Amino acid sequence: MCEANAYIYRDGKEELYLENVDIMIPESGRIYLKNLFGEQRTFEGQVKEISLLKHRIVLEEKK
Repeated sequence: MCEANAYIYRDGKEELYLENVDIMIPESGRIYLKNLFGEQRTFEGQVKEISLLKHRIVLEEKK
């Protein structure tokens, strides 16, 4: 399995945003995410970090 969990980095902490992310598409300051179960979310911000070995995506809100 190659999916990852997406977290939002806020106030020095990470909070879970979406589990089992399968698709991630950046578009004009937004990030479209879709998981294995068809749940979709759009996040306004940028990618802070991606760890493929740990299966995690860290997102950061626009400042």
